[in-house]
Amino acid sequence: MSAEAAFAPEALEAARVLFSRPVRFLMGAVRIDDLPPTDLPEVAFAGRSNVGKSSLINALVGRKALARASNEPGRTREVNLFLLDERLRLADLPGYGFARASKGTKSRFQNLSRAYLRGRPNLKRVYLLIDARHGVKSADTEALDALDLAAVSYQIVLTKADKLKPREVAPMVEAVLRAVSRRPAAFPRVLATSAEGGLGIAELRAEVTAAALAPT
Repeated sequence: MSAEAAFAPEALEAARVLFSRPVRFLMGAVRIDDLPPTDLPEVAFAGRSNVGKSSLINALVGRKALARASNEPGRTREVNLFLLDERLRLADLPGYGFARASKGTKSRFQNLSRAYLRGRPNLKRVYLLIDARHGVKSADTEALDALDLAAVSYQIVLTKADKLKPREVAPMVEAVLRAVSRRPAAFPRVLATSAEGGLGIAELRAEVTAAALAPT
């Protein structure tokens, strides 16, 4: 497995152009039956509550408030879909690991996310976001197990890497890569990103473009 993503300049430019195209909020679904037909490719973003999913999605598309970021953990309680360039959907999944949520609420969020993972044959990849300051936690391990069980390709994306010292980023990337190296559905690269500083955003755009829209 390799921790580094190496993309040709033309691939980075194609991804930049794609993510500069019009994007809009499509819908929020509280049931799997509410989702649109599986006629377009989708990628999904998952992670612990308050890991920075909304901020990362906003950074990818160059918009400040497309996805609603909040200081209140657990705000995303449905599958939020965004339509990019009328040809790619981005899915923001409910966060997990929110201690204040009731057991019934947690179960409802988890069941919705699992139903989404199992029921979307057009799902090309899941980007599992992990806070770069903390690495893989027990709640993340449960999510990794669920993704492996669903046999959905997923890639680890470290968020808030700007909160680390520059010399700490590469060792954290390597440590997380080792932690998932034997998992059957894990994609063999880990990206470090910062929604605020822009670190890794161009590379993540290229990863999404290649996973979702590359000819098969």
